[in-house]
Amino acid sequence: MPSVGARLRGIAARLAEAGVPSPEADAVALIAHTFGWSRSAVRTAAARDDHWPEDPLDFELLEARVERRAGREPLQHITGTAHFRHLELQVGDGVFIPRPETETVAQAAIDAARAANPGRDGRVRVTDLCAGSGAIGLSVASEVENAEVTMLEASEGALVYLRLNARFMPADVRPRVRTVLGDARRCLHLFDGCADVVVANPPYIPPDGVPRDPEVRDYDPPEALYGLGKDGLDLPRAIIDEAARLLRVGGTLIMEHGDEQGPALRAFVGRSEFWADARTEQDLNGRDRMLIATRVGV
Repeated sequence: MPSVGARLRGIAARLAEAGVPSPEADAVALIAHTFGWSRSAVRTAAARDDHWPEDPLDFELLEARVERRAGREPLQHITGTAHFRHLELQVGDGVFIPRPETETVAQAAIDAARAANPGRDGRVRVTDLCAGSGAIGLSVASEVENAEVTMLEASEGALVYLRLNARFMPADVRPRVRTVLGDARRCLHLFDGCADVVVANPPYIPPDGVPRDPEVRDYDPPEALYGLGKDGLDLPRAIIDEAARLLRVGGTLIMEHGDEQGPALRAFVGRSEFWADARTEQDLNGRDRMLIATRVGV
């Protein structure tokens, strides 16, 4: 049998040939997932050129998983998990896989929640619209100890993962999170009080902006990608209008968008009497990533 290092290099070469963007990292992840090792343990075993485990069943399972990844099935679907900030989320068919660039959106929501004035009960109320797997909302709940987070999702398939991830949060976080099935464009009736922060990562891709990566194009649910309308902003605009009803005066809206959509969304909120201080913030790659605006009185 080849060594761990030789096997790792062979798998990485196969994934690279298939066009996988991060072949070595994915090869490490597949080996770790199959044998129940940590990723650092795989790298250490490869560096030492340890002997490969001799169980043929594990080898066959690994081969099947490598073939799936070489076919451009998302790594997260194969392992069943996605890492986001400090969280390990359950994901799979029917739910949008959270992206690293969305971590900056979560950070903006965390900052806004920390800056908000708590209510009489000491809680800050945060609403996560189009919550998907719960990446943003659960990050806020786990990193802001007085945040009470309601996560709303329209897809029943995605709601399965949202509720699963909420259930697996630590005991001090679970009582502060709530999951709701509902349409983010028409959800005011589901709430009995105003939010201090509304955060959303809605579908915003225009119809002619079909993603190039097969992992996104072929596996992410279309309803989580395409925002309707020629510019992909019909859904985001409707959600902004609903956020004006959900937020208290002085509350903050944070919405993810495509890197060319900032001016259009700023212009939209600029025409409304309910919003002020609209600005566009960038992600870690320096690309326009989110709209931030303040709810004002009329």
